[in-house]
Parts: sequence; C-alpha cells; structure tokens
Amino acid sequence: QVRLMESGGGSVQSGESLTLTCVLSGVTARPYCMGWFRQGSKKAPEGIAAMDRGGATSTTDSMRGRFTLAEGSTQNTISLTMHDLKPEDTGMYYCAAVVDFTGKWCGPGILGEGYRGQGTEVTVSS
Repeated sequence: QVRLMESGGGSVQSGESLTLTCVLSGVTARPYCMGWFRQGSKKAPEGIAAMDRGGATSTTDSMRGRFTLAEGSTQNTISLTMHDLKPEDTGMYYCAAVVDFTGKWCGPGILGEGYRGQGTEVTVSS
C-alpha cells in the first residue's frame, strides 16, 4: 500500500523558516515524480516543487528562492525548506508522489495526479 507521511508543520512568525519532511512507503523503487503542493483556506491547490527519479527539481516560479526541495537521507524521503515565511504561506502542505511514468514532465503541476499524504499544517503569523 502506497503511503506518504508528512511532518514538520507548525506555527511560526513572519520571516522565520520551517522544514517539512515526507516519507514515501509501499513502493520498491524511486517514484517517477515526488514533491509538495499546498492549499490555503478557500484557495485552489498550488504546486510548490517536484523532484524526478534522477533527482532533478523544479520549483514554481513564485516560490523559487524561498522554498527548496531536497532529497532526504534515506530513499524516498524528501524535505521542503521554507525561508522568510509570510502570512500568505499559511495552509495545508501536502506531499505527493506519481509512482509510475505518465508521459508528462515531472513538475509541480502533475503532483495532483498521484498519491498524496494527509498533509501538515503551516501557520504564519504577522
């Protein structure tokens, strides 16, 4: 059974940093694409960053420079480090994985087509 487990969310002040971690289990190989998306209150889901099977990453333009996706220390673990957080970054952050090749480029936009975790909440106060 494919499962994604996020951790690291919490409440921070504006300007602070936070690192989220995600562990993918239930697969025997690296997924085709794995990454993060978020959803704020009354907002549509928004892709953040994705990593392909070879370790190459892609980050949504508006978040590049503040948000960094990286591989974890164990297989099928990724992290998202967020700097200079702003109140508008508040929301639920979800880890997602597209396990098998779909023919589409691995980017934040395809994460909604795969498995996702339960999410971890991030609250940024001004």
